[in-house]
Amino acid sequence: MELLRLRPAWERKKVVYAGVSPDGGNEVRPAPYYVLPDGNLHTKLALIRVFLEAFRLVMRVRPAAVISTGAAPGFVVVVVAKLFGAKTIWIDSIANAEALSISGRAVRPFADVWLTQWEHLSSEAGPQYHGSVV
Repeated sequence: MELLRLRPAWERKKVVYAGVSPDGGNEVRPAPYYVLPDGNLHTKLALIRVFLEAFRLVMRVRPAAVISTGAAPGFVVVVVAKLFGAKTIWIDSIANAEALSISGRAVRPFADVWLTQWEHLSSEAGPQYHGSVV
């Protein structure tokens, strides 16, 4: 939902979406939508599958830029895309009101732009706050 609110910013660009929900493509039609497996630190074997699928997706799409609003699969895509030279933007989910998400803290070395949607979580060293999406 958060990412879709930003959709007007790239409406004249070629866009591909990816997410863990099999029904996510309904929200982004006619843009292509790829389903990634879900995983987190508690499901380490699933994270390996997420990495492999993210790698295949980045190889197939060759994105110039990747934007993610969080969670482990988005983190993995950002990391893989950065390794292939894509520009990367991380917008930590608005759900993380008390502290940055684990992925949000770990993504810093891979994010060209690192954002939080909560002003009190921003700092000079990052992440930056420029408002919320929701």
